[in-house]
Amino acid sequence: MSEHLACPECGAKVKSYRNPFPTVDVIIRVGDKIVLIERRNEPKGWALPGGFVDYGESLEEAARREALEETGLALRDLRQFGAYSDPGRDPRQHNISVVFTAEGIGNPQGSDDAARARLFAFDALPSPLCFDHQRILDDYRAGKPPMARTSERG
Repeated sequence: MSEHLACPECGAKVKSYRNPFPTVDVIIRVGDKIVLIERRNEPKGWALPGGFVDYGESLEEAARREALEETGLALRDLRQFGAYSDPGRDPRQHNISVVFTAEGIGNPQGSDDAARARLFAFDALPSPLCFDHQRILDDYRAGKPPMARTSERG
């Protein structure tokens, strides 16, 4: 998607492109439970740990950084699970999330964008979860990466 803007120097029309933002989310297992964070910022609620990929950072580096910042956990056995790209998955803007799975090392403690970090059993998750995180966890529990499922849009 593009639109034209005026150059502030000469007034010429220049194209401005709007692209989705890359993000990561991490399904962190600690024993037979998973870690969720209670978001400090809007939209508030419970979510998987994650966030935006910084310029110059790999997806794996972003997943490790966000997990450490929000939960205090180091990660072991980090693996890519799949990508979620529905333009409506985040009410703020179009974000594409690459989701990872990992084992957490330590005890979760909320920090940074997370007011709290807690362990939850799969049969006792808070509801509703933010964004499309319930769908992501449903896919994970079913052993279906997102590509194994048909898109809602066709």
